Amino acid sequence: MIATSQPTASLAGLRILQAGGNAVDAAVAAAAVLCVSEPMSTGIGGDAFAIVADRSGAHGLDAAGPAPRSAPARPVPQGGAASAVVPGAVHGWDALSRRFGRFGLDVVLAPAIDLARDGLAAGFHCANAWQHAARAPRELGPPPRMGQRFALPELGDTLALIASEGPDGFYGGEVARAIVEATTLEEEDLAGYGGGRWVEPMSTGYRGVDVLELPPPTQGIAALEGLALLQSLEPTLVNQVRAAGLALEDAFRHVRDGADVAHLLSAEHLASRIGEQATTASEPRGGTVYLCCVDADGMAVSLIQSIFEHFGSGIVAPGTGVVMNNRAACFEVNGELIAGERPYHTIIPGMLLRGGAPRGPFGVMGGFIQAQAHVQLVSALVDDGLDPQAALDRPRFRIDGGAIRLEEGLWERAPELLAAGYRPILDGDRDGFGGGQVILVEDDHLVGGSDARKDGFAVGF
Repeated sequence: MIATSQPTASLAGLRILQAGGNAVDAAVAAAAVLCVSEPMSTGIGGDAFAIVADRSGAHGLDAAGPAPRSAPARPVPQGGAASAVVPGAVHGWDALSRRFGRFGLDVVLAPAIDLARDGLAAGFHCANAWQHAARAPRELGPPPRMGQRFALPELGDTLALIASEGPDGFYGGEVARAIVEATTLEEEDLAGYGGGRWVEPMSTGYRGVDVLELPPPTQGIAALEGLALLQSLEPTLVNQVRAAGLALEDAFRHVRDGADVAHLLSAEHLASRIGEQATTASEPRGGTVYLCCVDADGMAVSLIQSIFEHFGSGIVAPGTGVVMNNRAACFEVNGELIAGERPYHTIIPGMLLRGGAPRGPFGVMGGFIQAQAHVQLVSALVDDGLDPQAALDRPRFRIDGGAIRLEEGLWERAPELLAAGYRPILDGDRDGFGGGQVILVEDDHLVGGSDARKDGFAVGF
């Protein structure tokens, strides 16, 4: 089974599985297709993170790149040429395929290459996001209407180069020179990027399951701390808000490139926070895709990929179709851009284990809502026993400075938050509440769901 935010990506992954590929092959194929079918949200000019769980254990992939090593001291850039960091997704695909895949990049990238060159129809949410994106690049053509066909032939050619030459076709040669021409990155930044690194996932127990997230520079610790705090409370709406807010506050304070944040899960720290109340700024920024896959052998993949805000920096490397990220904007959490280091990362893949075996991959895209949405989603699955689709469809809250934004469906719960001292805001814009996918492993079958806030679906055989 595979679940993604776009039908073309789900179908591409399904066909790879049917052809004998495993969950990693299908996930990489779907991730590449999403670069074509949802170009405002992801692309090879961005980053990727993944968790792969199989019989050998759980393995974390960190494929995020740093800011230019020669970046001068300047205000944190929000967009434009200076907002791009080294893109890690292509190295991430290669690392996944080499370690776990049955097929090579030439096979798994073929569906994306064909779609980019031949064209595809824009989904409802894709078309809406494209039309309202502040940085939509003219080089990609006019924003399509829902159902209207669009093509990205230059991106198709770049993907074909990667399929034949691997990461060298992206981090060197003409593509690298085009990226350097369009951004403040230098050829040495691209050539010197060591590629995706394998990291040990962090974990916490939550009412009978183990929840896995990735360490810094991601905000995975915020999801884990939120759940660890919630475990000692009744999982009410007020307590979920309190737990998520405290965890986000700690993440903003402690998550930095290479930071050790294990102490945030210690009994002493949790006990010191449990009676407190915090609300943390959490803008609904981000243009991200999340997907998950489980194969017949039980390998589970949780993969998330992003260029940060819609169309990232708004810059396309000339002649390549590569939309560059604006991930440097996340240095705002640090207070300054730090040359050669990686910023705070909002994107987090999740994984549930039970008894050491995969219970299922899960994730929610949507910038700074992701960690707090993980808390809400895991609680829905574990505390309330909801199936994946019902858990994803459940309305969400989002902490936003001194306010708590409530999606329609939670509006009648506003008095509970008022009584607890919060300021609820009724928010009718569903785009600010993320979108996710889940697959759960049951005794002899798989159950999946795909968020109705996006265009995709879960499909299996």
